[in-house]
Amino acid sequence: MRTESDNTIYLKDYQPSPYRIVAVDMEVKIAAERCRVRTLLTIEPRDGTPAGTALVLDGDELKLETVAIDGAPLVQSAYVATASALTIVEVPLRRFVLDTEVTIEPELNTKLMGLYRSNGTWCTQCEPEGFRRITYFLDRPDNLATFRVKMIADRALAPILLANGNPVEAGDLGNGQHYAVWDDPHPKPAYLFAMVAGDLGLIEDQFTTASGKPVKLGIYATHGKQDECLWAMDSLKRSMAWDERRFGREYDLDVFNIVAVSDFNFGAMENKGLNIFNDKLVFARPETATDGDFESVERVIAHEYFHIWTGNRITCRDWFQLCLKEGLTVFRDQEFTSDERSRPVKRIDDVRTLRAAQFPEDGGPLAHPPRPDHYSEINNFYTATVYEKGAEIVRMLATLLGEAGFRKGMDLYFERHDGDATTIEAFLKVFEDANGVDLTQFKTWYLQAGTPAVSVSDSYDEASKTYRLTLTQTVDPTPGEPTKLPLVMPVKFALVGPNGSEMGWSGVSGGTVRDDMIILDAPSATLTFTGVANRPVPSLFRGFSAPVKLTTPLPEADQLFLARHDSDPFNRWQSLQDVAMGMMIAAVGGKAWAASAVDALAAALADTATSETLDPAYKALALVLPTESNIARAIDKDVDPARIHAVRRELISAVIARVGADLLQVFHANAVSSAFAPTADQAGKRALRNIILALLVLGKAPGAAGLAAAQYAEASNMTDRFAALAAMVSGWTSDAERLMADFRQRFAGDPLVFDKWLALTASAADDSTVDRIRAVLAEPDFPLNNPNRLRSLVGTFAMGNPVQFARPDGSGFRFVTDFVADIDARNPQVAARLLTGFRVWQSFEPNRRSAARQALESLRQRDGLSRNASEILNRMLESTAG
Repeated sequence: MRTESDNTIYLKDYQPSPYRIVAVDMEVKIAAERCRVRTLLTIEPRDGTPAGTALVLDGDELKLETVAIDGAPLVQSAYVATASALTIVEVPLRRFVLDTEVTIEPELNTKLMGLYRSNGTWCTQCEPEGFRRITYFLDRPDNLATFRVKMIADRALAPILLANGNPVEAGDLGNGQHYAVWDDPHPKPAYLFAMVAGDLGLIEDQFTTASGKPVKLGIYATHGKQDECLWAMDSLKRSMAWDERRFGREYDLDVFNIVAVSDFNFGAMENKGLNIFNDKLVFARPETATDGDFESVERVIAHEYFHIWTGNRITCRDWFQLCLKEGLTVFRDQEFTSDERSRPVKRIDDVRTLRAAQFPEDGGPLAHPPRPDHYSEINNFYTATVYEKGAEIVRMLATLLGEAGFRKGMDLYFERHDGDATTIEAFLKVFEDANGVDLTQFKTWYLQAGTPAVSVSDSYDEASKTYRLTLTQTVDPTPGEPTKLPLVMPVKFALVGPNGSEMGWSGVSGGTVRDDMIILDAPSATLTFTGVANRPVPSLFRGFSAPVKLTTPLPEADQLFLARHDSDPFNRWQSLQDVAMGMMIAAVGGKAWAASAVDALAAALADTATSETLDPAYKALALVLPTESNIARAIDKDVDPARIHAVRRELISAVIARVGADLLQVFHANAVSSAFAPTADQAGKRALRNIILALLVLGKAPGAAGLAAAQYAEASNMTDRFAALAAMVSGWTSDAERLMADFRQRFAGDPLVFDKWLALTASAADDSTVDRIRAVLAEPDFPLNNPNRLRSLVGTFAMGNPVQFARPDGSGFRFVTDFVADIDARNPQVAARLLTGFRVWQSFEPNRRSAARQALESLRQRDGLSRNASEILNRMLESTAG
């Protein structure tokens, strides 16, 4: 599949391998300097494989010690071992056993792929192509095999030995050595292989499935951290119960283990029966974790557990199908959180994430379809498009089919494809078969890049009581896709009458309307509603029923009307966002807002904050004005981040001058007096108080800086303490520098709290930020190879501080490209992720755009860049999108 000329892999070239590995029997001898891995692979040719076809196995940085077939050692001329493969020139055209032994050096593995050592613990990360760094294999997702693993280690170094599946044997070997054998009876691809060896603490629990089967649960972590794993265990048990209720899916092994490690390129990994987690997504206690951290732990624990059926039992045929498992599983974890907490709040949170991460990706040089047709480096396609947009596509499918229809399709998917490595086409086919529908046009969502824009026009005829609504969809060209096809999108809607109630109609023509849903499947559609008593205000794409950018002709008065009266919580929130966004875009362009406009916005915000019926968490979201990145994305061209920053601060100050006193009353009224609990109710109240505090500080309300400093000093939990500190850093109050130093010293022994300090350091908008970051990186004990630390510091700067990243002199750009060049040799995945901070560089005004290009071009001239970084860099510079 990989071409000789440019290393690009194309979906059209997919072919099954000529051989299939059906069973794996491994013996891994773990030692401090190097590990020895002996692997017995039971291999058989596929039907039609010609005699004499060579067997080619993937490898990466392996030292081959021995190789044999059916017990007979191979002479050197019978095989070729290179840096990337083991080729057996001639193998039997029948089932046979290939026996290899290799040595590897996990201590030197800074790429954190394959087997590596983290804080004394040996652990693995094999998705997508890490297993080839452990042993030679057909390292592709369509090769499913059973695995049996024997691990041997010094008991003093590694008293805990874990792998996939069920434990079947353990014992002593003498001389301080011991062993454990694990067996996974369910065939799986190599990317789901996992093992862990180390000295770890443990918490245990048990879950009984709906059919009465007991499952032993364990979470392993650094000694002394067991109490910080209790929330993760609770989240796991709730996830297991939810999947049984919602999708009828039970767990299939006798044990389920989670291991928390401190060096990890991803958030977590769904290895069958042995999930390996970045410790930041396991550890949580009130003194060191925020409400957001608790929710992230809950969400990701659920996500990885849900992969058992959507990713493990049913996996991907090839990596082009990545969104099949990830988009579907993100949808499932979103639904879990919605059921556990607040559905409207969760929906708004998810859309904010989509717009912040995926919309810029879809509108820039890194745009790609959710199911791409080619790639050079698969690690670069673990993107917001695959995850978040993939989830939105599944959500649209569920909306179009209805709850019962979607469940019928999912039940058939599990029944038909359990044990398969499958495709997007097969996924859609089960919904067609289960519901008798044609999803040919819907499939375009998977095949086409770009965010659709939907424009709206309408008219009302008083005499005939007729309302006409025209919806027009377009998608701008993206790299490699100059022409776009129309998409099928569900438009959930209502016509809101003058009294705020939803209006009915006697008839509709011009398109497909099912109850409260318009199905837009043409470039444009004009719907005529008859029997509409008054001119309505349209509420469109309720619940964000399709991932589009909506442009409506609604005047500000109608938007504020919806902000007060729309029964759809999402559109009520969206209306406030639209009013504030319109005002700020105009001001950035030089048009001062009218005092009356600020009065109206401030009043609407105050009404929302003081409402007796709205959820505090929802109120908190409603008070958050569009971010600087949101505004930049809406402006799209010739963006000046410093001007946007100034305008947003000015509007906040104007709003606070008008309703600051009202908001302060809400702040005091929502104090939580009971002991901390990570419940939706308590978290909502803290969120509301803390966004008000941030607004008061940014708006320079009298006494606000002192209020923040007092909250910092008196806080009994990390949520309130960190929010107060963040407000002071954002407004850079007189206490900010002193309390930043206090925060670092106070939590000096906790790496995950250090990440919070690093992120605040990187997010400050003042001109000394780059110098402060450089000083931190120069500290002799700063962990330059830890992904969490690097993402918190440099990642936050590149993706969350547009004012300083896009400094007019280009120094922010150069800082990031210089850092990428340095880290790339040690961890190409981290380097490539940091480079994606440049995904919006083409939208900057000419001076900044030129400076960004110069920094990227300078990086491209450096020798020895990894394929990960090179691919991102080339796509950035060679695309003309945007």
